[in-house]
Amino acid sequence: MFNGLCAFPLTPLAGDNVDEAALVRLVGRCVDAGADSVGVLGSTGIYTYLLREERRKAVKAAVETAGGTPVVAGVGAMRTRDVLACVEDAHAAGASGLLLAPVSYQRLTDEEVYGLYLDVSSASDLPIAVYDNPATTGFTFSDELHGRIAELPGIASIKFPPPAPGQAADRIARFRAAVPGRVSLGISGDWAAAEALLAGCDVWYSVVAGLFPKTTRMIFDLARTGQGHLAMEASAALEPVWVLFRAYGSLRVAATMAEVLGFVEAPCLPRPLKSLDGEGRTRVEEALRLSGLGA
Repeated sequence: MFNGLCAFPLTPLAGDNVDEAALVRLVGRCVDAGADSVGVLGSTGIYTYLLREERRKAVKAAVETAGGTPVVAGVGAMRTRDVLACVEDAHAAGASGLLLAPVSYQRLTDEEVYGLYLDVSSASDLPIAVYDNPATTGFTFSDELHGRIAELPGIASIKFPPPAPGQAADRIARFRAAVPGRVSLGISGDWAAAEALLAGCDVWYSVVAGLFPKTTRMIFDLARTGQGHLAMEASAALEPVWVLFRAYGSLRVAATMAEVLGFVEAPCLPRPLKSLDGEGRTRVEEALRLSGLGA
């Protein structure tokens, strides 16, 4: 299941409640465009800001909308007890896989992170993607720790952050040396995806696919069918968006784009988070125009 294009839509809010109707529309766009899977409750899906019941409703709505397209549900939380509760809810809602980041307030040790994945893999038969996202969790995985965790039953994929330009092949080679071959490797920085796919990455875990799945499907297919130069050109055409992702973070940019295009109500993020306004919103509108995504 952890192969191909995995689209990560927002979990938009209307007031203080999850806007299930808007979420259904976003998931439907991903499915209609041919995403291989849909990831709900990732970082763009604001999972850490939602209560258990809100998460459960989001996963249920996504699964019902996705039909036969697999849904990967984020289950990260501060306490293992709460992670396991979210695992139970994701299983009951019909999710096909789990996405787990080592969420914490106190910085976790390697042994604590290993224990988290051990507990979850022991409690569920759903395949698990390890979410390596030091920018939000503050935790940095070593290759040795990735290797230990990847040996656990049920660990099926690693969602890793973007390497520096030109470094994707080296990063993937080091992963291949550290983890079993059955574990797929997935890039999560959209601006680095084309290079990573051409270097042998198995999955594109994509934020921008949650809003513009046809465009990302096209880039993915070009990379997979020996048309690497065209994939790189198509990705380069989105550089106005990638610049904003790197400057403001993909969540705020994606939320602002969704608001500008009328995909969601504004504001769609939970306070204290805010979408971009003023100069930031103007830059988003210009990026949409320059990249052709606003057409």
